[in-house]
Amino acid sequence: MSQGCCSSWLLLALAPAGCLGLPMTVGLRMDFSMLLEPLGFIKVLEWVLAIFAFATCGGFQGETALLVSCGGVVNKTVTATFAYPFRLNTVAFSAPDPKGCGGTWTDAYLMGNFSSSAQFFVTLAALVFLYCTAALVVYIGYNHVYQENNKFPLTDLAISVLTAFLWLVSTFVWAKALADIKVSTGASIVPGIESCKAPGTTCHFLSVTSMGVLNVSVVFGLTNMILWAGNVWLVYKETNLHNQWNRISESPTERV
Repeated sequence: MSQGCCSSWLLLALAPAGCLGLPMTVGLRMDFSMLLEPLGFIKVLEWVLAIFAFATCGGFQGETALLVSCGGVVNKTVTATFAYPFRLNTVAFSAPDPKGCGGTWTDAYLMGNFSSSAQFFVTLAALVFLYCTAALVVYIGYNHVYQENNKFPLTDLAISVLTAFLWLVSTFVWAKALADIKVSTGASIVPGIESCKAPGTTCHFLSVTSMGVLNVSVVFGLTNMILWAGNVWLVYKETNLHNQWNRISESPTERV
């Protein structure tokens, strides 16, 4: 969402009418009934779901655990703790013992860097939350201006189309990254750990934190995409584009 598209919304939502050089008729008029209208109600849902998408992905922390046996150490649990933004290649397993299995244990790292996909998803959720907040202020306090000035519905329409597209892209990119994260923290990592190949050392995969919350974040992303796609139609009906199309479609009937 470009800075230019959002600036008019933020100015209208935050600045007094006089500061904008607009007539006093555009002043604040609180009307919460807009929240019961489809356009306002869906914006509340988008606001809430943006929070959930942000929290379920951005707040995750997990751990992969192995059982290691080496010189003098039997079934010692070593762990690697990972979290958002999932730069797994910087996450190392703890050592089995202070001596590092008699010097045979070297730092073992998880594989992969999925920060770009995760940050894209979370950043979009944060920006959508801010935009929904500004839009709700306009809907509730300045709906009369929104209805009278076609620039605001058109801006709303453009942002809604862009947001629906970005939710589609970010969700599928994040879903692919999540599938790779599961592989990079699962049982398949053991053969790739060099320290586990040392003579007298055995490693067994023990566990990994459930990623059900991250699965839910993908569901929230898809739900957001569907909501914003529906939002495009609701906003379109508020623009003069819809009214012009209605007049064009009705004019042949009127001539008959």
